[in-house]
Amino acid sequence: MGSLQKCLRPPLHLVRSSTSTATASYCRFYSIARILERTEARANNEIVNSAYSHQIRLETLKSSGRELYPRFPHDATHRMSCSNFLKGYRYLAPSETVEGKELSLQGVKGKPHRTERGQLSILATELPRLISPCLHDLPTDLQNNEFRIRNRHVDLQVNRRAADTLRLRSSIISEIRNFLSYYGYSEVQTPILANTAGGAVARAFATTAVEFPDRHIELRTAPEIWLKRLVLGGFENIFELGIDKTHNPEFTTCEFYAAYKGLPGLIATTERLLTRLATTTDQLIKGPLNSLPLCETDFATPFRRLDFIKELESAMNYKFPDLAHENSEAEVTQMFKQRQIRLPEHRTLPRLLDRLSAEYLEPLCQGPTWIVHHPECLAPLSKSFVDPETQQRVSARAELFVGGKELVNTYEEENSPFEQRRKFEQQAKYRNEDSGKGTEIDESYLEALEWGLPPTGGWGCGIDRLVMLLSGTDRISDVLPFGNLRNVVSLGSVRRDTADSMGASP
Repeated sequence: MGSLQKCLRPPLHLVRSSTSTATASYCRFYSIARILERTEARANNEIVNSAYSHQIRLETLKSSGRELYPRFPHDATHRMSCSNFLKGYRYLAPSETVEGKELSLQGVKGKPHRTERGQLSILATELPRLISPCLHDLPTDLQNNEFRIRNRHVDLQVNRRAADTLRLRSSIISEIRNFLSYYGYSEVQTPILANTAGGAVARAFATTAVEFPDRHIELRTAPEIWLKRLVLGGFENIFELGIDKTHNPEFTTCEFYAAYKGLPGLIATTERLLTRLATTTDQLIKGPLNSLPLCETDFATPFRRLDFIKELESAMNYKFPDLAHENSEAEVTQMFKQRQIRLPEHRTLPRLLDRLSAEYLEPLCQGPTWIVHHPECLAPLSKSFVDPETQQRVSARAELFVGGKELVNTYEEENSPFEQRRKFEQQAKYRNEDSGKGTEIDESYLEALEWGLPPTGGWGCGIDRLVMLLSGTDRISDVLPFGNLRNVVSLGSVRRDTADSMGASP
């Protein structure tokens, strides 16, 4: 303890140590230079009448000649409660100490003091109190991706951009909630397990439950069936933020449903929401989250629109057959072979049309672009009509793409139980061709439709992909607190890595 006792003469904060016998080399401190720049100055010689008690987490011990003083992280205002201390004592001149005033900053007691080099600090009057042991030196940089994945808690301490990305994610979700609440939407929660997955055309995750060991239970692929039941029950404007299994076990979506809202209204609401999110994100990145790059996407409205069939026919110089005819799948497959377009693994009509969209339409959607009026088979839960120009049965649906990737899916909901049964039967046929297994039709939902679903607009957005776009992040695992499923599973096999295996600088 002798070496530590010598450290107490100059300003010092000690909070964490690698061993129970604390030494200066294991102390962690954080820099406050940028905090001081962002805080309002007090008037010279202003008297502060109250003492403060705050939680401070320290990083490394810095030396200034003979003096040792604490350094707070440049983003400390986002994760520590020290703003009052900094504002209250910023008036201190170099080497000035507030005599007769003692305060406690978690692990150290002392007098407010500014060092000769201008660092606001504490002149310790008691031996610092150890609060929590830390057995590792915190690295200043992490290059080893495997270590970052296995030790996300360390990654978030070291890499400011990783932490700021999650903070931005939280702000985006809060802004979406505020937006929908402002326009009268009620947030709800719906079941994630049921006897059938329902919703989108996707393979469902199957499991069993202790209560029903002999029954087959599936993880929902989308909450829309449940949400529309609530609309049937009189909840005309509702939304849910939750998990969607179709992309990633941690994939977060927001879906809202609005009675008596058509496709034009859904498009207008989306453009208004995204413009607001872009403005909020821009303000945050120019302010406290400035480790993130500014979003370069221009969300000026109205967004560009492409008609699915008309744009494909124009881009391919090809006239589609009647896509509602039973022979259309064979004709489109033949066209793939003639043009040497790579066929999807499962050659159903929806898969073939999806492949054409990915090849010819989505690359055109670098700026915010709506693809509208998809063929009926691509939207079994959407209302449909005959397009007067192409004479094809198309859906009252729109997908928003940015940077060539889907961001929003919205459509007018099918509310006829007769039409919905026909579309479910068609969807079951495609699913059977995909999996080779029989697929049940959701009879309970069809029965619910018999009670009269009002004309309803449905909307869904992938939160993770939205955060990626606004934060300038390339990987979906970087916008999730603990990455994707592979990352999460790897946490169960964490090795005892050293600083060398981190690829880090201690």
